[in-house]
Amino acid sequence: MNCMFWILYGLPVVHPDSTLVVTINGIGLALELIYLKIVAIGLLGEVAFLGVIAVITFVVFHNTTTRTLFVGIICDIFNIIMYASPLSIWHKVIKTKSVEYMPFFLSLANFANGAVWTAYGLIKFDKFIVVSNGLGTVLGAIQLIIYGCYYKSTPKKGSGDVIKPNEVQLSGATIA
Repeated sequence: MNCMFWILYGLPVVHPDSTLVVTINGIGLALELIYLKIVAIGLLGEVAFLGVIAVITFVVFHNTTTRTLFVGIICDIFNIIMYASPLSIWHKVIKTKSVEYMPFFLSLANFANGAVWTAYGLIKFDKFIVVSNGLGTVLGAIQLIIYGCYYKSTPKKGSGDVIKPNEVQLSGATIA
């Protein structure tokens, strides 16, 4: 939107002699459109995959019990992938002893989401909702525990531990 407004602004009928404004923002708009096209292609792929699963569900399985089993297992797989995705950051947090790359509120939301859905699944006695969200609750709790363990050892911005732009630090050496 910003680039489009600047293009409008730079048009000769609005603001003469603004070729650079139109050119630069035209390039910015083109890059944004390329990005949106890539995202749209990814989204179309996801919708197509959902369509294939829906067709298989309704053509192959002829009662709600088998349909529930088939779709429930797929839901659990993707739900577990969603909850397990922060595992890649856990290694980095433990190795660096810093929670810089693990936002607290995202970790809290991950835990709360799993806990609320697990409670709902227990109320409705729905094993598919309970299994993946229960695992998500456990993974979210572990993430919060890791956050708590390494929060204090994370260097604070503006502290003396930060290397200033005009200082050099060699491997294994202290700040010069």
